[in-house]
Amino acid sequence: MTNTKLQLPPYFITKSTPHVPNSPLPVLVYRSVLPANPTPENICGAVEPNNWMKGGVFNHYPAHHFHSVTHELYAVFKGHSRLLLGRGPLDAEVGVEVDLRVGDCIVLPAGVAHCCLESSHDYEYVGLYPKATSPLFAAFILRADSTQGSPHWDNNFCKADEQETKQKTENARAVPVPDCDPICGVGGPLVQTWKAAVGN
Repeated sequence: MTNTKLQLPPYFITKSTPHVPNSPLPVLVYRSVLPANPTPENICGAVEPNNWMKGGVFNHYPAHHFHSVTHELYAVFKGHSRLLLGRGPLDAEVGVEVDLRVGDCIVLPAGVAHCCLESSHDYEYVGLYPKATSPLFAAFILRADSTQGSPHWDNNFCKADEQETKQKTENARAVPVPDCDPICGVGGPLVQTWKAAVGN
């Protein structure tokens, strides 16, 4: 990993919509932090020691969706993409657009809607998810569908009614702040920034 710093300011997408929880935790973008000539193997070799576990390799995904049981890291190893954050297909809100390219990472808090607006034909990224490393996170994992100590993501497509969205919001707010920054490890900016955002 390089020592390139976290992009500041982070993206705060705190306002819920009728169909999307969003989050009090900011979306964090890390620019050009992956190993030279990144691959799924060397990305996992760098990130998994920080207790974020590989969930799969993905490409262009245009469907608006969010995850209510886990945070998510995109680590881009091919191509480029423009993401739309914070709104679903039924929402009037504008949302936030973020461009990603090879070497970049983005951390999406549980509840934040996201989709690809446009991508290069070769766009690919590794999706990684925080592993339980504290009693608080372990207790949460026990209540979730766990894979290797990390909850398997759920896909919610931002079209649910108010009651279901309220329940998904409660689920997302209950996901603990991880103990390790996926890029910088213990004491990294994610932990500090997210704890500050929720007043811890």
